[in-house]
Amino acid sequence: MNPDIINYVIVPLLIFAARVVDVSMGTMRIILVAKSHKLMAATIGFFEALIWAFAIIQLLENLTNPVTYIAYALGFAAGTYVGVVIEEKIAIGNMLIQVITKEEPKDLEEALRNAKFRHTSLEADSNEGRVNIVYIIATRKNYRRISSLIKTYNPKAFFSVEDINIVQQEIENVITVGKTDELLSIFKKAFKRK
Repeated sequence: MNPDIINYVIVPLLIFAARVVDVSMGTMRIILVAKSHKLMAATIGFFEALIWAFAIIQLLENLTNPVTYIAYALGFAAGTYVGVVIEEKIAIGNMLIQVITKEEPKDLEEALRNAKFRHTSLEADSNEGRVNIVYIIATRKNYRRISSLIKTYNPKAFFSVEDINIVQQEIENVITVGKTDELLSIFKKAFKRK
């Protein structure tokens, strides 16, 4: 095979592919570490380092070839993008959705109940008067389904989503969250008002 094809096409493509794979794995590893999946994160880290070593060796063996530098950098950028896309598809972990609405949330609550999403609601004061707050804890995989329910039953509602790490079931059919005392306090107050 022609040495120019190897040096200017095949080697840069190998470096690019290795970087896409190792950077996507790095993105997943960081997410798994943040969610306390230690063993899985460590396993991914091993293979990530192995692939990175391959890429850097290829780069160092071709220091005079500027195409390898471009392939290395493009692989990093593409790997970052691919890692985020993979994480969005896998949607590891749990979320807390806080819905704030001036409208009565009864229809939304009924839809959430029918869809088997556990929730808690309470009334609160805001700068603009009384509002209703609905707290929903669910897996991140259910985000689209829940946001669709919110938009259908309370289209003018404001809602925010937070990642949560620890979800603990304390009472039958009621989920509370442990990790932040403030959030746990909100839920306990909400249960006392009902």
